[in-house]
Amino acid sequence: MELDVRTDDGVTLAATLFPASAAGPRGAVFLAGAMGVPQRFYAPLATWLAEQGFTVLTFDYRGMGRSLRGRLAKVEASVTTWAERDTPAALGALIEHAPDLPLTWLGHSLGGQIVPFVPEQPHRARLQKIVTVVSGSGYWKENAEPIRRTVPLFWWGIVPLSVRLVGYYPGARLGIVGDLPRGVIEEWRRWCLHPRYSVGVIPAMEQRYAEVTTPITGFSFTDDELLSRRNIESLHGFYSGAAKTLHHLSPAELGRKKIGHMGFFRREMEDVLWRDRLLPELAFV
Repeated sequence: MELDVRTDDGVTLAATLFPASAAGPRGAVFLAGAMGVPQRFYAPLATWLAEQGFTVLTFDYRGMGRSLRGRLAKVEASVTTWAERDTPAALGALIEHAPDLPLTWLGHSLGGQIVPFVPEQPHRARLQKIVTVVSGSGYWKENAEPIRRTVPLFWWGIVPLSVRLVGYYPGARLGIVGDLPRGVIEEWRRWCLHPRYSVGVIPAMEQRYAEVTTPITGFSFTDDELLSRRNIESLHGFYSGAAKTLHHLSPAELGRKKIGHMGFFRREMEDVLWRDRLLPELAFV
């Protein structure tokens, strides 16, 4: 079911609600997506979770996917805008449709980084569990090999030049991440160039991370082509007030040749990751 979600600054976001199966709802899952990844990518998992009895909501940040209205070069947004305005609005929409269900935040990459940006009341206080998937600091000197050898060209060459030429980051044409508003890529660049990522750039962030007390389970993979284990551990270290369980898995131990940064959400992971690993971690009745 497609929804229009209104942010507190008057922007309309496109969201999709996947109601729980007719057998009765067990819980609710808020699916916060990765940088540059449209919500349609998460539809297979959201559909499967609904079949297991979970009401799920996916959404596109402003300037992305179905939330893009007009020219991307005209979109005024930053990562902070996405986190502080778009994400609470979408989470509020899910709470409205599933007011009494145990609620899990499922964050892919960026989606697992931005929990502290969401106000404690009334939104974050409803969370009973946080599950992160390949969520880590983007600090470039800790990125996975071999990308660490080429990422300086990306941050000091490709990004500034492409943004200056077209007015936004044309990631789809470049085959790197996806199209992003200018303010998003520029703020993300500042984070990725700092050893402490967003915590090192935004003074209040260390305290805001520490204030998150919801239990966290994190999944990451040895063949992630973007983030190293150090990136993963660094990000979760910021969540100093939460109990954390981190699973760093290899494709071989799951009987797969490749998982990487995106593979968790592909339908072929139903038996080895969705049913056996993810489902037991969700908050449910």
